[in-house]
Amino acid sequence: MAAAAAAVGGTQQPQPELPAQGLALDKAATAAHLKAALSRPDNRAGAEELQALLERVLSAERPLAGAAGGEGAAGGGGGGPGAAEEEALEWCKCLLAGGGGYEEFCAAVRAYDPAALCGLVWTANFVAYRCRTCGISPCMSLCAECFHQGDHTGHDFNMFRSQAGGACDCGDSNVMRESGFCKRHQIKSSSNVPCVPKDLLMMSEFVLPRFIFCLIQYLREGYNEPAADIPSEKDLNKVLQLLEPQISFLEDLTKMGGAMRSVLTQVLTNQQNYKDLTSGLGENACAKKSHEKYLIALKSSGLTYPEDKLVYGMQEPSAGTSTLGVQGFAGATGTLGQADSSDEEDQDGSQGLGKRKRVKLSSGTKDQSIMDVLKHKSFLEELLFWTIKYEFPQKMVTFLLNMLPDQEYKVAFTKTFVQHYAFIMKTLKKSHESDTMSNRIVHISVQLFSNEELARQVTEECQLLDIMVTVLLYMMESCLIKSELQDEENSLHVVVNCGEALLKNNTYWPLVSDFINILSHQSVAKRFLEDHGLLVTWMNFVSFFQGMNLNKRELNEHVEFESQTYYAAFAAELEACAQPMWGLLSHCKVRETQEYTRNVVRYCLEALQDWFDAINFVDEPAPNQVTFHLPLHRYYAMFLSKAVKCQELDLDSVLPDQEMLMKLMIHPLQIQASLAEIHSNMWVRNGLQIKGQAMTYVQSHFCNSMIDPDIYLLQVCASRLDPDYFISSVFERFKVVDLLTMASQHQNTVLDAEHERSMLEGALTFLVILLSLRLHLGMSDDEILRAEMVAQLCMNDRTHSSLLDLIPENPNPKSGIIPGSYSFESVLSAVADFKAPVFEPGGSMQQGMYTPKAEVWDQEFDPVMVILRTVYRRDVQSAMDRYTAFLKQSGKFPGNPWPPYKKRTSLHPSYKGLMRLLHCKTLHIVLFTLLYKILMDHQNLSEHVLCMVLYLIELGLENSAEDESDEEISVDGPERCHDSWFPGSNLVSNMRHFINYVRVRVPETAPEVKRDPPASTSSDSLGSLQNSGTAQVFSLVAERRKKFQEIINRSTSEANQVVRPKTSNKWSAPGSPPQLTTAILEIKESILSLLIKLHHKLSGKQNSYYPPWLDDIEVLIQPEIPKYSHGDGITAVERILLKAALQSRMNKRIIEEICRKVTPPVPPKKITAAEKKTLDKEERRQKARERQQKLLAEFASRQKSFMETAMDVDSSENDIPMEITTAEPQVSEAIYDCVICGQSGPSSEDRPTGLVVLLQASSVLGQCRDNVEPKKLPVTEEEQIYPWDTCAAVHDVRLSLLQRYFKDSSCLLAVSIGWEGGVYVQTCGHTLHIDCHKSYMESLRNDQVLQGFSVDKGEFTCPLCRQFANSVLPCYPGSNVENNLWQRPNNKSIKDLIKEVEELQGRPGAFPSETNLSKEMESVMKDIKNTTQKKYRDYSKTPGSPDNDFLFMYSVARTNLELELIHRGGNLCSGGASTAGKRSCLNQLFHVLALHMRLYTIDSEYNPWKKLTQLAEDVNSQLGSEEHQPEVPILYHDVTSLLLIQILMMPQPLHKEHFTCIVKVLFTLLYTQALAALSVKCSEEDRSAWKHMGALRKNTCDAEKTYEALLSFVISELSKGKLYHEEGTQECSMVSPIAWSPESMEKYLQDFCLPFLRITSLLQHHLFGEDLPSCQEEEEFSILASCLGLLPTFYQTEHPFISASCLDWPVPAFDIITQWCFEIKSFTERHAEQGKALLIQESRWKLPHLLQLPENYNTIFQYYHRKTCSVCTKVPKDPAVCLVCGTFVCLKGLCCKQQSYCECVLHSQNCGAGTGIFLLINASVIIIIRGHRFCLWGSVYLDAHGEEDRDLRRGKPLYICKERYKVLEQQWISHTFDHINKRWGPHYNGL
Repeated sequence: MAAAAAAVGGTQQPQPELPAQGLALDKAATAAHLKAALSRPDNRAGAEELQALLERVLSAERPLAGAAGGEGAAGGGGGGPGAAEEEALEWCKCLLAGGGGYEEFCAAVRAYDPAALCGLVWTANFVAYRCRTCGISPCMSLCAECFHQGDHTGHDFNMFRSQAGGACDCGDSNVMRESGFCKRHQIKSSSNVPCVPKDLLMMSEFVLPRFIFCLIQYLREGYNEPAADIPSEKDLNKVLQLLEPQISFLEDLTKMGGAMRSVLTQVLTNQQNYKDLTSGLGENACAKKSHEKYLIALKSSGLTYPEDKLVYGMQEPSAGTSTLGVQGFAGATGTLGQADSSDEEDQDGSQGLGKRKRVKLSSGTKDQSIMDVLKHKSFLEELLFWTIKYEFPQKMVTFLLNMLPDQEYKVAFTKTFVQHYAFIMKTLKKSHESDTMSNRIVHISVQLFSNEELARQVTEECQLLDIMVTVLLYMMESCLIKSELQDEENSLHVVVNCGEALLKNNTYWPLVSDFINILSHQSVAKRFLEDHGLLVTWMNFVSFFQGMNLNKRELNEHVEFESQTYYAAFAAELEACAQPMWGLLSHCKVRETQEYTRNVVRYCLEALQDWFDAINFVDEPAPNQVTFHLPLHRYYAMFLSKAVKCQELDLDSVLPDQEMLMKLMIHPLQIQASLAEIHSNMWVRNGLQIKGQAMTYVQSHFCNSMIDPDIYLLQVCASRLDPDYFISSVFERFKVVDLLTMASQHQNTVLDAEHERSMLEGALTFLVILLSLRLHLGMSDDEILRAEMVAQLCMNDRTHSSLLDLIPENPNPKSGIIPGSYSFESVLSAVADFKAPVFEPGGSMQQGMYTPKAEVWDQEFDPVMVILRTVYRRDVQSAMDRYTAFLKQSGKFPGNPWPPYKKRTSLHPSYKGLMRLLHCKTLHIVLFTLLYKILMDHQNLSEHVLCMVLYLIELGLENSAEDESDEEISVDGPERCHDSWFPGSNLVSNMRHFINYVRVRVPETAPEVKRDPPASTSSDSLGSLQNSGTAQVFSLVAERRKKFQEIINRSTSEANQVVRPKTSNKWSAPGSPPQLTTAILEIKESILSLLIKLHHKLSGKQNSYYPPWLDDIEVLIQPEIPKYSHGDGITAVERILLKAALQSRMNKRIIEEICRKVTPPVPPKKITAAEKKTLDKEERRQKARERQQKLLAEFASRQKSFMETAMDVDSSENDIPMEITTAEPQVSEAIYDCVICGQSGPSSEDRPTGLVVLLQASSVLGQCRDNVEPKKLPVTEEEQIYPWDTCAAVHDVRLSLLQRYFKDSSCLLAVSIGWEGGVYVQTCGHTLHIDCHKSYMESLRNDQVLQGFSVDKGEFTCPLCRQFANSVLPCYPGSNVENNLWQRPNNKSIKDLIKEVEELQGRPGAFPSETNLSKEMESVMKDIKNTTQKKYRDYSKTPGSPDNDFLFMYSVARTNLELELIHRGGNLCSGGASTAGKRSCLNQLFHVLALHMRLYTIDSEYNPWKKLTQLAEDVNSQLGSEEHQPEVPILYHDVTSLLLIQILMMPQPLHKEHFTCIVKVLFTLLYTQALAALSVKCSEEDRSAWKHMGALRKNTCDAEKTYEALLSFVISELSKGKLYHEEGTQECSMVSPIAWSPESMEKYLQDFCLPFLRITSLLQHHLFGEDLPSCQEEEEFSILASCLGLLPTFYQTEHPFISASCLDWPVPAFDIITQWCFEIKSFTERHAEQGKALLIQESRWKLPHLLQLPENYNTIFQYYHRKTCSVCTKVPKDPAVCLVCGTFVCLKGLCCKQQSYCECVLHSQNCGAGTGIFLLINASVIIIIRGHRFCLWGSVYLDAHGEEDRDLRRGKPLYICKERYKVLEQQWISHTFDHINKRWGPHYNGL
């Protein structure tokens, strides 16, 4: 490089002759010449020459100034700036290539690429992969190519859409395991790549420095400091657009591989080059100006440029420079004043609060240097500076990242990035596009900091940690406000203001994310934990969040404005405090790391102490305030937990003194009490957001960083503080102290009566959680996971993904331990069963769910954990309901069970003190009081309270001290218990202690006061009471204060003085009228006796409790009896008594004694009355409940039966009144019910009734294909789908062929249309009066409710069954069934019938007189026409010809018959009335169609009926004269169409005999067509053989009924024309290779005729109401034939059945065949090919299917998500593919819009006549378009756990779910999308 540097050095004067010659020569020649010159050993001259040329070409003055002419326009006289730049680029390319071609040069360089790394860089929205099995860093990602080339089978991977962009890590063993590398990057290929020849890249070393300098000059020129308020993003973007080609050029260079990258690295990091080119010294004015702009930009960014001022002639005074760190952070210690000024603008006038803090923080020289000083020493550094200044343009970022595979560059770039870190933060804060910028920053930093080796190096050499922590601190400083917690006036604490943009928009995210990322590296985290200074700074940072977002309870009116900032606060605590904490904790797992924990705990306590001082906290928290944010407490708690769990630290060695513990517990306890208040609706005036906070606090993503540490900290405090103090604090915080009195009335000064109950429940529940939760007190990680999972599954069945989401991550996500690890799956399979997704066609699609195993309900259901983890209270109820259901089902317990008591994991020895709470007098007094109150039915108590009380007693019995001996009975000495309730503190012995009298303070109005005993007895009793001990008034508050002062070591006497007045004040609260007096209650109960009485009370029987051990001594030996594990309160009481008896013999004896004294409860009268009352109440409630159940059941069954009639396809026959029973011969008129007005009656001319119908255009028929193999969705370029073989295409071809050669009007009678866009009519079977319907539509129109349908288009829902509909089909008056159904058959000859048919058809059908009915018939016909598009109705060559309407009308009938046939599975073997029959509207439809068809007459000449039944007199007259087109030959007619024309032309109702006659006649034509087609299909030899064979039989008697004779005749007739002559060899391909046997011929003929027979039978079934017979497939033909009357009834089949026996020729067969063949003969003489094609009709269509989808979704995704749109050749944002025909479309794509219709809507009209089924590639979801509405249908691809993955958010592999796809296909074929899918919305043509 020395030579290059020399060449670049200095700017020599160009030699005068060079420019002219240089530009005159061809560029390539110049380049070659220079290269040769430079290759010489003495290359000075060449270097200078090149230098001068570059000076010319790359001069930076022109482009942005826009001066195109002048000396600047180097190559082409300049065409504006763009041209000059292109010219410069061309020069560079030529010079690099040294005279050769640039492409060849690129290829040559690529050959030397030692690509061990992939390093592909991508931007946002790119699809990449992450494999957790292979990743070392959790940020590891792979490009699709490397992923598919590697082997990841069975790994835990997922596909994801990159949010910020990223780069492929394949080949980088620092980030991923080598086993996961793809085939290309597995080989450490550096060894076998040859050395790069010197001269290949020589030119590059000379040219690139100038090129990059030129780029930097452009960037300097283009940057103008934005004015104070107007953002100048536009200007910046303009500059960037101009530079696009240059940056792209650099990017292309990086893609040439390792060799070129290392040259670039040299250029970018060489300090000498940079100094020479950019110093701005020398004569070059341009360079000078550029350098000045650079200095201005630096200064305006609040950065100084510390250098000797003389060099620059800068006037800034700058203090002595001190260099910090290896990298050389030049640190200006500058005066404070200067520092402040640079910070002022950062602050942008944010209320100027928190300044004190700022000065204190920025006084260190270190901070100053980090924040304000930048010195650039190389191109790379200045390039990064401008990249930041221009807010990270995507192109620049990609270029900088593309270089990363070069190791040397990676280190240099990382150091540069760190050096600019503070500047990045400043720019980010000011940016208007902070989101985009954040993503780009992270895009870079994640590549640098995920690599442990690199992170460690930068930490050591560049003080990375100091920089990060300082930058974060500075960033938060700009938005501090004074904290209002506790002491508003004098508080010195400052907190972040959550309303600021910085927090609201999550702007801090990139910096915090980097910090978390580097802390995940052990070596870096250790440095952090060892550095005391850093820890202090960090705690300082955390304390900014301590107490943020303070809530004050609104007491009077509702808060005006509900601020939503709370979420910003939660996110900030989680991301900025909790996640770094989890990161640090993950490195404190072993004993050797004890020191780190001690450090953190020490500085954490110091920070907490400072905080308490700053907010002036003494001992009472301020009322009605709560903050959910105590990160310092949580840091402290989590490090304590870790210390005990993993590091074997002695807990007491890291705990503070008692006073500090008392302070520590206050705020977390305040949060728990506030949670209860919020749930009791005491904060309702603060709006919904406070509920939102309470939910977020316990929500799964936050709970393990919020509520869990809080509860753990309280557990630690409770285990070390005095239990009496702790318990009384709890009840005082929950404000229920006044409630805990024996008196039946009390006053509560701090709580309204309606909140008392729920607050008491809250307090007890909290105690239960505190005492039973073991999350941090001894459970192993697997046990925790199991408990969490069981709790979630008990609330509801869960999908796999929601479980993953609901189970708190442990620890933070960055540490790579993800709940998706092996233990998760193994625990899941241990506790849950998988319920595969169920499909009810028409029901909702379910996902695969996990449901708890029976033994989990039996043994592991833990209500405490459920309560702790529920966000919504209803989930607790849901868990209990499921538990109840389980017990009922398994027969374990029939009633309403209570939450079960669950055994706990044993406590870790360090926390044993926690159990003292259960054995303190205060708690026992509370339990005793509550039991007594419940027994006496005092107000405001609930079953829940009792449940919790019993739970606490049971916990106490389970955790009693072992040493309680039965012998300590000597306690009843009078002096021992004079002034106390209980003798000792052990629950087991206190349970049996009798309390006789209690003195209580009660309001004077209370009942207790009245019953004062007379004086004498009272004195007596008091005298005798002395030794049995009257309990004093017990005040929890006093108790707590006393303990508090004892703890703080003051004398107790003083304490009494302090306490007493306070309590008395409390009683006489202002505004409480009744004064308090003291009363003495006689109690005479112990906890045991209260329990036994409770048992009586709960069971509702006297003496219900009988000690079980009296009968069965076993009970005491093996106490775990399953019978007690589930049950209600009675069971719980029995279980507790049993445990009490087990624990002590005394208790056992006392229980027995109590049970012997059959005592009525005291006081007798009152309680029995009350008890009676409650019992009555209970009974009444029970009865009401039963009544309600009964009603509900009845309602449900009614509903069910209705649903069956309305929805079910196979309900019993006589449900729908339309079906008239055909039993009695005289047929009455049909009666209809109107579902709107409820009246029944016949349909009449003036008040017609109609069927509710849905008309829709359908192209399902057109999708039938003739092969069985369903088409596959194309997933490669080779596979494409061509629609030539669909039914619609074949019919289209046929019609256009006929129209080419024959008369148009005749063609339109020879076929049916409606294969595409045919109108399908379906009904729900309900009828209504047409006038009722009109008023119903009016009311819908006026109804402003948002409906899913458009009333203006006539859409509505059936008033009865809510099925979607859009028209009403009038019912024709008269019967459903024709009258002469029962007449004897065959009394007229076929000749007579034919005559009758002809006459009936000849009568013109005048439209009936104008009646309501006829009007409706007309309007419904209009509806039917408008249902489909014009192109599907008009096939005539003359637009608007009546033939069109005629064709359309009979085709509607055809469409509906054909579709019904498909719904029946394509044949009639199943018979019966079947699905459609039940709710078919064909009968009514036929009437409407017939009425309209009769308006048209076919000229009798052309009526095909004549041609079928009469021989023409003169054969030749039939041939049209030459100039007119002939009519369509009858053999080319479609027989089914003829049938419909004949029948619809007859007056209705039709007679059965006429129908049979028409069918017989048409069958003869059909059979002849079959023979003709067969004759064309077989070979010449076959034909001649048959011709002779049949000729022999022609004269036998039944010749007309044998196919041999007929076939031979057809062949001989047709061979007169040229039909068979064209047979070249190619025709043989059509012929099947098998020889035709009689059997195969018979089968061919039958198959040819079957479709006609099926349609005809269906038609007969609808017109005449006859049931269809069921049959085997083989005999379908014969059964249908006899059913249609084609087979003579006496015909018995002994020998094989032959189809010809059905023939019944109306005129001599051979004559009429001659006539028919003659028509063809004349045509085939001219057009033999077409003649043949028209004869062969494909009639065997298979059922329609959707495209077959591949097994794995990835196959579809990889092909389509990058596929380009055929219109605009871009990759669409939302690609979709049609599942009917496989067309690729853009959803919502504007590029493909045509006349305001987007592509999907357009395609749905062209492909499905308005119905489209599209698979959205990027979402895996199917969307249905139906007309003007659309709906999301769901996905047919599910993951391994049976779940959809909409939008591919989880990115797990998806597999086809065949059942779902079948359901989709079924709905498509049966046209039921509208009925089954509920969520429809309008698409406004925008899809």
